Amino acid sequence: MEQLLTNAKERMQKAADNLGSSLTSIRTGRANASILDHVMFEYYGSLTPINQVASIQVIEGRQLLIKPYDKGTLKDIERAISTSDTGLVPQSDGTCIRLNVPTLTEERRKELSKSASKFGEEAKIAVRNVRRDANESIKKNKEFTEDVKKDGQEKIQKLTDDFVKKIDQIVAEKTKEIMSV
Repeated sequence: MEQLLTNAKERMQKAADNLGSSLTSIRTGRANASILDHVMFEYYGSLTPINQVASIQVIEGRQLLIKPYDKGTLKDIERAISTSDTGLVPQSDGTCIRLNVPTLTEERRKELSKSASKFGEEAKIAVRNVRRDANESIKKNKEFTEDVKKDGQEKIQKLTDDFVKKIDQIVAEKTKEIMSV
């Protein structure tokens, strides 16, 4: 039973961690290199994240400076950024790309907070799926008595409730960060 609980807790923690990494890609009005984590471009026949082929620096909190290690990839990186959903316009000077991060409008802030909520819902669904799997494992195990099964299901539910609260808190913090001017 303890191993089942530990396994469920680890899987729920992974869902919460995944939510954290997904939320870092949401722009908050300040320059952050993780904005580009999900922007991919074709590099020697395979899709590659920009941060693997270029250095990304934050300048004065409002600008990103991208210096590709291979100057031949400059145009491809520029094209990938302009076609991505980041809403940033790349400016190239032939050796590097500058991205000015504009302040967000109220409407855009609301859109981004809805995106954060959507990521939170996906994480909650993942946690509930872990709960369902754990409860099914408990029910199928013939070695457990009825009392042990009931106790195990209660522990799984408490674990689920704790992680749902944690996810709600993470989303609330991100929404607050997005909505602050």
